[in-house]
Amino acid sequence: MMTNEQADELFREYRRTGDINIRNRLVENYIYIAEILAKKFAGRGVEYDDLFQVASEALIFGVEKFDPDMGNRFTTYITPTITGMIKNYFRDYSRSVRLPRRIYTLNAKIKNCANEYYKEYGVKPSTRQIAEILGESEESIVEAMECHTPVSLDATVQSEDSDGLLYDVIPDPDDSFEKFDDMQSLKEEIKKLDPVEQQVVALRFVQGKSQAEAGKILGVSQMFVSRAERKIIDKLKEALSQ
Repeated sequence: MMTNEQADELFREYRRTGDINIRNRLVENYIYIAEILAKKFAGRGVEYDDLFQVASEALIFGVEKFDPDMGNRFTTYITPTITGMIKNYFRDYSRSVRLPRRIYTLNAKIKNCANEYYKEYGVKPSTRQIAEILGESEESIVEAMECHTPVSLDATVQSEDSDGLLYDVIPDPDDSFEKFDDMQSLKEEIKKLDPVEQQVVALRFVQGKSQAEAGKILGVSQMFVSRAERKIIDKLKEALSQ
């Protein structure tokens, strides 16, 4: 077992060189944390081996992103990261239609990546930036976001600036239709929306279409659907708060 000082030196060297062997040494040094946390959540309907795999992937991700010069010990940094990914796994596991492991694991990585990026730079990363950080294609990132929340606004496409797209990967639960207390009033307000907005609601929140699928059906862009969703939610919130 390395001392904290020895580990910090290896982290610095890994950040300088990107040497995969150094990363593996660090993972081996801290693998006990993944084991402990996986055992902590075992016996709740999910096999330990599955939980350990998720925890190990989170550990690798954490090792790759950790900066010892930020003032935190790695053990303090990695514990909530692994715990968060395990909880995400449980949430996804409990869905009535299970997604492939590849999808929900990638989605958890996307959320952690977005949170870390926001903490460091104060802005949300673009889809392209997330893809580059995680070493994935932009198509894979979009697929994971779309599949993870097919009937909510947790993953929307918005314009960061005139140059491209921005995925709002940090969930905003207040944007879900399920959060409205008076469903009857909500239905009445939806009837007051213009025809295109009503179609967006039907496709996205009733039929469960992705933004891209809804856009194709309506003959508009994915960006248009994203903006329409946000506009619809804001409009309904305002109407129902009066």
